[in-house]
Amino acid sequence: MSPDAGTSVKAPSLRRLTLLLGGLAMFGPFSIDTIFPAFAVMGTELNADKLQMQQTISVYLAAYALMSIVHGPLSDAIGRRKVIIGGLTVFTLASAACALSTDLPTLLFCRAIQGLSAGVGLIVGRAVIRDLLHGDDAQRLMSQVMMVFGIAPAIAPIIGEWILGRAHWPAIFWFLVAFSVLLLASVIFLLPETHPPQARLALKPKRLLRDYVAIFLNPRFQRLTAVGAFNFGALFLYIASAPAFVYDLLKVESLAWFFVPTIGGMVLGSFVSGRAAGKISGDRLVNFGFGFCALALAINLGYNLWTDTPQVPWAVLPMCIGAFGIALVFPIVTLSILDMYPHQRGSASSLQAFAGLVVNALMAGAISPLLSDSALHLAIAASVLTAVAWGFWRWEAWVSKAACARIPEDAVVVEPQDSI
Repeated sequence: MSPDAGTSVKAPSLRRLTLLLGGLAMFGPFSIDTIFPAFAVMGTELNADKLQMQQTISVYLAAYALMSIVHGPLSDAIGRRKVIIGGLTVFTLASAACALSTDLPTLLFCRAIQGLSAGVGLIVGRAVIRDLLHGDDAQRLMSQVMMVFGIAPAIAPIIGEWILGRAHWPAIFWFLVAFSVLLLASVIFLLPETHPPQARLALKPKRLLRDYVAIFLNPRFQRLTAVGAFNFGALFLYIASAPAFVYDLLKVESLAWFFVPTIGGMVLGSFVSGRAAGKISGDRLVNFGFGFCALALAINLGYNLWTDTPQVPWAVLPMCIGAFGIALVFPIVTLSILDMYPHQRGSASSLQAFAGLVVNALMAGAISPLLSDSALHLAIAASVLTAVAWGFWRWEAWVSKAACARIPEDAVVVEPQDSI
């Protein structure tokens, strides 16, 4: 248990906690990826073209990003369980409303409500991990949760295709209703409150704004958040472009050709990250991760410059390698951010998620529609995003090295209890 938790919390077994927190992290991606196979059918019924259907993703992500700045501090003030249970309840009702929608404006409104509630699992779940564990143990659990989370984008479109082959498209949203009800019951009966009353902060708007400004203006927070957001953004660009990339460019009939190898790489990377905890330093692991990302970019650019007709498996191999590298980077960056603010983990997690979601919403709503007609254009954009992330990581490494060089060898360093 984390030494700064403030009280003794009887946690579920590590395996149960991994499955529960992984499931909570999954229902957000499920909301995006299960409907991909139904885009064409939904567009025909709702009189919407491809660009309009793409807005079902960007509206969802924009709402997700907007509410993400509230989930964390709300959980710091009233506890983790209440926020998760409330979010799951709203998500369940919104998913049912999506299933009953008969026109695009109604569907977009219901998707926005889904987005407002979907972030509780991922954002508050990160704070739960750090409430209970620290150091290498936290890295292991974070990596294991990412393994479960990483399965979601791989199986979600396959589930969507399977449902669409046997029922009408609203059945996909009824599946989301059933999944969220299952998670809701699991949280109620299995997840303890990890943020006790004596450790909570008053929910005062002025203090919340002050804390957010202080976190956001912290240069180290900015650098680490940029590393995670832009590095994952390179992969999310392909996820947002998946229907066009798979159906139009690769000319294959199943999204599994893209998602299975890609998420397979992420799951494998998360497994390696967990096994490496305590054996390889976080900085070295991040450098290894970026090395794999660079290899993926080289293969991706080289292949798309060489051919005008990308085909499987070569067109998706770089995504698998890149996802492996991203999974090595992300847990280290996230835990570093949470450790900066031991008394405001919810707020730090929220602000990190908000930054990442803004990048993802930009990818889905603006960049993807402009570039998804060309595999080469997607490869170039992904390369730029990864290069930006690497630049921020090198900047952080340089600043850290310079700060260490300024500390006298005989100085006694006292770790602060709160970075704000």
